[in-house]
Amino acid sequence: MISTRQIKAARALLAWSQHDLATKSGVSYPTIARLEAQDGQLGGMASTAKKLCAALEAAGVEFTNGGQPGVRMKAPFVEVT
Repeated sequence: MISTRQIKAARALLAWSQHDLATKSGVSYPTIARLEAQDGQLGGMASTAKKLCAALEAAGVEFTNGGQPGVRMKAPFVEVT
C-alpha cells in the first residue's frame, strides 16, 4: 500500500505540483489535494491510487515498500555493448 507521504515525496522528486500530477494522472486536483491532506495510507478508490502511481512511475519514480517504505528515481537505462 502507498502512503500519502510517498505520493508527496514522489512529486517532490519530480518537482511536480498537485496540478501537474492531476494533469499527468487524469485524477482531479481537488481529489489529489483531499487525499494528500490526510496522513497515513493513501485513501480513496483503488483505481485512483493506481492512476496516481502509474503517472509517477511513468515519470521515473520507483516506490519502495518493505521495511522502510519510500520513493526513489529509477536508475537510468544504460545500454551495454
